[in-house]
Amino acid sequence: MNLKTLLWCKRLRIQLTNHMRGVGVLNCATAHLRNSNTRRRRELNVSLFSTGFSKMAQFGFENDIHSILKLDMPIMNAPMARWQRKASSSNTSNLSGLSPGKPTNVSLSSSKTPSKTPGKSKKTPSKIGGDRFIPTRNSKQMDVANFLLTKENEPFDANTAGSTSESQKAWSVSLNGYNIEDAKILHFGGKPLNAPEGYQNNLKVLYSQGTTPASMKKTRYISSTPDRILDAPDLRNDFYLNLLDWSSHNILAVALHNSVYLWDATKGDITLLMRMEHEEEYICSLSWTKDGSYLAVGTSDCKVQLWDVENQKRLRSMSSHTARVGSLSWNDHILSSGSRSGHIHHHDVRVADHHIFTLTAHTQEVCGLQWSPDGRYLASGGNDNLVCVWPRVQEGSASNDAQFVNCWSEHQGAVKALAWCPWQSNVLASGGGTSDRHIRIWNVNSGSCISSHDTQSQISSLVFAPNYKELVSAHGYAHNNVVIWKYPSFSKVAELNGHEDRVLNVILSPDCSTIASVAGDETIRLWKSFELDPVKKKAKERLTKSTSSGFHQSIR
Repeated sequence: MNLKTLLWCKRLRIQLTNHMRGVGVLNCATAHLRNSNTRRRRELNVSLFSTGFSKMAQFGFENDIHSILKLDMPIMNAPMARWQRKASSSNTSNLSGLSPGKPTNVSLSSSKTPSKTPGKSKKTPSKIGGDRFIPTRNSKQMDVANFLLTKENEPFDANTAGSTSESQKAWSVSLNGYNIEDAKILHFGGKPLNAPEGYQNNLKVLYSQGTTPASMKKTRYISSTPDRILDAPDLRNDFYLNLLDWSSHNILAVALHNSVYLWDATKGDITLLMRMEHEEEYICSLSWTKDGSYLAVGTSDCKVQLWDVENQKRLRSMSSHTARVGSLSWNDHILSSGSRSGHIHHHDVRVADHHIFTLTAHTQEVCGLQWSPDGRYLASGGNDNLVCVWPRVQEGSASNDAQFVNCWSEHQGAVKALAWCPWQSNVLASGGGTSDRHIRIWNVNSGSCISSHDTQSQISSLVFAPNYKELVSAHGYAHNNVVIWKYPSFSKVAELNGHEDRVLNVILSPDCSTIASVAGDETIRLWKSFELDPVKKKAKERLTKSTSSGFHQSIR
């Protein structure tokens, strides 16, 4: 091989080597260019897609707004009615995206708009039983209502009505549980619900079971302090005596040792009616006649005196007892007196021979006597713990003794407190002493004890207050007060405190609005606890008849 050939081959190899290098560089550039083009193409596609989607969404939103704002053409895609939604609720599903029938808000930003307002994340509580009462009406009530409405149009047959009324009532009670004649056409069933605890609303809660202050029954005000206090010096502190009485002329008589004083509650005047001749003698009992003109006085010298109050004159002095006369009670012209000997005497004050009957059932002092308002029975209580009921004295009876109607021995202490119920003539209340402390209510006709109540204190006096149908009791040891009870439930209405010693007697004023209590602390306290409102007071005054009597001419 010559030199030229070698040079040509060497030059060819160099050219081939350079060519191969150029091809590699070209390939790299081509690859780089290809990658750059692909990336630019992708970015261009993404940009074009985003721009297109945004333009499409905006176009759809503008179409929806435009279709809603077209008021001159009917709205074809209005919301469905309630009954249509209920009918299609089982077949429908929640659709997302834009819909011509359900316009929605479209956000152009990538962040999602919060569905709840910040700061109001708590949901309003829906509590059961607010201020609404939804009644329950079952099918039976609607059937009864339909029957009652259609029955009014049926013709009335007077011949068959009487014979079938009882049978219809029996069938109605057995089938329906109540008499259909008494049923209401429509009524609420079930009890109303109370508002939940802690529920507050400016509106008034309606149909609530709990009583509101406006719906509660208003009760009268009873003052705990007396209306007036009177001094009673030298008052004899003896449980078995009856030293206070109030006349129908509004005059209060009180016995202070051996004297009798009269206090005019209308004018406030005080009068000394009488005084015993001997200092050691004393007054034991007082009792006004029904018309308030005469006063009977029982004394420690075994006598009963009769006084004309208007003229301040003693009419007569009646002697028949062998011991002090501690209790008195009037029944028309008959004056009954009870003595420490246990005997009860009837005096006819119209005749000279006044002592007409003697009642002998008690073995110890008779400290309580009360004629019933109708004058049929005389109740007596004694230190022998007995309560006896006697019949009215019969005119012209040949016998000098009478037999009691009832005699009860349930009390365990002396029975001084006796009171007849003004609105139930056959009911008698009695109260026992320190060893008993019970108020017992008796039915005179049947002879049974209706009720018994433990007062936890000695009972010295009882009186019924007709204005509010209540019972007043006076107490000694250990309470020394006056208590007002609701009759016949014996729920305590009020306690009248203030006396510093045992209360000996209570008496009711003629208008039944005030009670007077006398106690061992030598005071008389007046309590206005039973005043009527003006309307009731006027009605009562119209019904009250004047108590005129010919008693003035009959006393000798």
